[in-house]
Amino acid sequence: MSTDDKVRPTKLKFKGDKPKKKRKREDGEEGSSSRRRRKEDDESPETWVLPENANEIRGPTFIMHPSDPSPICITYDSTRGRIVLHSVEKDKDGAQEPVSILERTPTEVSQVWVTTRVAGATTINLRTGTGDGKFLSCDKHGLVSADREARGPQEEWTPVVFPDGMVAFQNVYEKYLAVDEVAGGTIALRGDSEEVGFAERFWVKIQSKFKREANEEERKKEGVMDDTTVDETTTNKLYQAWGAGRSVISVEDKKELKRARKEGRLAEALLDRRAKLKSDRFC
Repeated sequence: MSTDDKVRPTKLKFKGDKPKKKRKREDGEEGSSSRRRRKEDDESPETWVLPENANEIRGPTFIMHPSDPSPICITYDSTRGRIVLHSVEKDKDGAQEPVSILERTPTEVSQVWVTTRVAGATTINLRTGTGDGKFLSCDKHGLVSADREARGPQEEWTPVVFPDGMVAFQNVYEKYLAVDEVAGGTIALRGDSEEVGFAERFWVKIQSKFKREANEEERKKEGVMDDTTVDETTTNKLYQAWGAGRSVISVEDKKELKRARKEGRLAEALLDRRAKLKSDRFC
């Protein structure tokens, strides 16, 4: 192919214009939602991640508290049928390097709770992953237990996700789940805190596939809401009118409207005449 036969650019260029340099799109210029979506796609479905909003808390759930001197996780002892606050420091080998609490993952099934929710509800249920599947509940006195196989109001929790990623759990009595030191220096769960402080804030981890599922549902909901029908009459009234909603129409349309009005008046007069004759006939 000769030089003259090559395809020439169609964009006009003027003398004196400086050529613009093409630059690659930086990663920081991409939307946060697209970056997050790409990251979720790259993660393994079983990867333990932090939820970003309350709707993402579902499926297998790992709940920890940054207690001092050792972080703890909420576990269920199926043998004794009660809740146990287990030190996560006991799970590591003595020669192992210290691990941040945010890098912790469950090491046994008793540390995992199964989060379920009714579609569209803001409350969740926390069921044990071992045994017969008992629900985490709290009575009006703040006593927390896991000995019920059926769910009711006392088994409902409202998760509150804070900007730092930590989560608080509010019960049906509008009190918060908390870690409390009881007699003998042992630590137990209570559900009668009025305010959220250090004792009421937990680190929660869920599996990546369930977080992705929650985000997909949100995107579908947004898509349905955006798919609105267009009302032709309202649209024309909005975009083709002046003054107090006076529609802009052509001369031909005006003639048609005038003729239609005249025919309508004639039809009404004819109907009135027929009705009057009919009524005179029966009188």
